[in-house]
Amino acid sequence: MTPRMNYYKAAPEAMTAAEETTKRLSLPEALRELVKMRVSQINGCAFCLNMHAPAARQAGVSQQKLDVLAAWRESPAIDDCERAALAWAEALKRIEQTRAPDADYQRLAASFDERERVELTFVITTINAWNRFAVGFRMVHSLPADQSAAA
Repeated sequence: MTPRMNYYKAAPEAMTAAEETTKRLSLPEALRELVKMRVSQINGCAFCLNMHAPAARQAGVSQQKLDVLAAWRESPAIDDCERAALAWAEALKRIEQTRAPDADYQRLAASFDERERVELTFVITTINAWNRFAVGFRMVHSLPADQSAAA
């Protein structure tokens, strides 16, 4: 795949503003990264998955959680709070189908206060935007040095 353009170089101010905001939120970084991973999985964004998997591990997300994330509903590795966040992330990611169901919102409200619900929705919205930039402009993630020689 050939990248179409580097959007960071084209509009650096626009690209850094939203991401800097997400770093200052009160939600735990591990939860933010877990949600970013799931939304990026749904969107098929290899660039963002490659970026957020190490960030998730660094934030304390276990490798087991990352391994079962695509099947989070069936895994005991995912706790109730994470389930509420992931259900909300999927509802908003697929809003044209789901219309953000009351059941998902009620589950969210039981686990998060108003500020956290807004922050989580901001994280979901932001990673959706990043996925669209990366997929739309065909960003290609780098390979580790030992793999790039074989490729």
